[in-house]
Amino acid sequence: MLSRFAQAQQRPHPIAILDAQGAHTYESLWNKSSQIARQLLGSKSDLEQERIAFMVSPGLNYVTTLWGIWKAGGIAVPLCLSYPLPSLAYVIEDTLASALVLEPAYLDLLQDYAQEKRIPLHLVEDLQVGPVTAPLSEIDLNRGALILYTSGTTSLPKGVLSTHANLEAQISTLIEAWHWTSSDHTLCLLPLHHVHGLVNVVSCALSAGATLQFLHPFQADQVFSIFLEGKVNVFMAVPTIYFKLIAEFDSYSESKKRVLSACMKAFRLMVSGSAALPVSVMEKWKQVAGHTLLERYGMTEIGMAISNPYQGERRAGYIGTPLPGVQVRLVDEQDQEVAPGLPGEIQIQGPGVFAKYWGKAEATAKAFTESGWFKTGDIAVVEAGYYRILGRDSIDIIKSGGYKISALEIEEVLRSHELVKDCAVVGIPNEEWGELVAAVLVPETELDLPALKNWLKERLPTYKSPKVYQIVTDLPRNAMGKVVKNELKSIFSSPT
Repeated sequence: MLSRFAQAQQRPHPIAILDAQGAHTYESLWNKSSQIARQLLGSKSDLEQERIAFMVSPGLNYVTTLWGIWKAGGIAVPLCLSYPLPSLAYVIEDTLASALVLEPAYLDLLQDYAQEKRIPLHLVEDLQVGPVTAPLSEIDLNRGALILYTSGTTSLPKGVLSTHANLEAQISTLIEAWHWTSSDHTLCLLPLHHVHGLVNVVSCALSAGATLQFLHPFQADQVFSIFLEGKVNVFMAVPTIYFKLIAEFDSYSESKKRVLSACMKAFRLMVSGSAALPVSVMEKWKQVAGHTLLERYGMTEIGMAISNPYQGERRAGYIGTPLPGVQVRLVDEQDQEVAPGLPGEIQIQGPGVFAKYWGKAEATAKAFTESGWFKTGDIAVVEAGYYRILGRDSIDIIKSGGYKISALEIEEVLRSHELVKDCAVVGIPNEEWGELVAAVLVPETELDLPALKNWLKERLPTYKSPKVYQIVTDLPRNAMGKVVKNELKSIFSSPT
């Protein structure tokens, strides 16, 4: 049996999930997922790694669908709830999904498509019927379990196939590193077609026997209302959510702030990930909640690989040290390890690293070195034992005038200006310099650019200072809150 299912078998009566429909025990989760598995199987004894795509909102039905697919021997393909039909169709067709499982809310979007493509379509409630005691096949850990899609900022998204063994390794590593137990109670706000929400929150919580509470859609005031109930003690979010929670907190009376701060200070763990955490947000959150956010590093292809410590110093601007069982090295452009203190590309080995890109043998081969290291494309440096991300090669590393410049470093400085609400820095093509450093700014109020440039002269060397600027009201982001930088480069046709 998968260790993800162990708690449901050993401790059936505790509450596993809280959602808009109420409280659900581990026994209910086990039984409903078994019903779904049996209905998906029909007359078969094993789905034999058929891909089952599903579009279900966060809550009990999401988890029972996921578990049901796994119990039946299928590969789960979670669909993004905010995708338009062409994006959904791409994932369904790329994985050659043999069936679709939906909640009624998504029926109008996909019903005609499924009929046209002759893909069997099931409503999740219709699958939760029948016997729950029918035996289900044992699942080989080396079989495919999950296909999640990369963000596709530079090309079409790639399906990342993880095996059950990969997931077991990712989950067990985090349970050990972050001290998950059955007494934990966590709140999930994150999209569940990404590792952060699906593995770090949902799978870790349920594998540890904890209580998993869902809030969908996100509303900052409701998050704080749930906090004040006094049950949540573990919280994970992306920087954008922390930014919004800080803004909501600042709108409260001083008396409510004191009560809320005292409540959050009692939490066991607060984590930030999926995008770079601005130091300014980390410092403000510490004032608000009494916690230094634990920042970590991971990807769809590897789960989590590097983390600040659960116990010990958490350094602002750093992602920490390798997690248990994960090997990390930094290499140059010739795949040779760099000397201590020099920047290099992060490469990863370990049991959590994915099996392959679905249907893309060439892309899979290019993603690994001959000796089996996965090439992340992220550039980092080790300083006093802690890894610090400099940026993503070709996205956050700007090559200008012979220098390799970290866009993230410049963004951190810009955000420390009192009139800069948010920003993004990109490199734009230039014949003389190769790339020019360009800044996109979201100001708090009207911004005096000449004054900002003078302010930067005292904080950045000239070669790192932006040469062109654009002012916008908001930055384009994907579902995980990451800024989509390739969309920003086009606005510099008439630089300021």
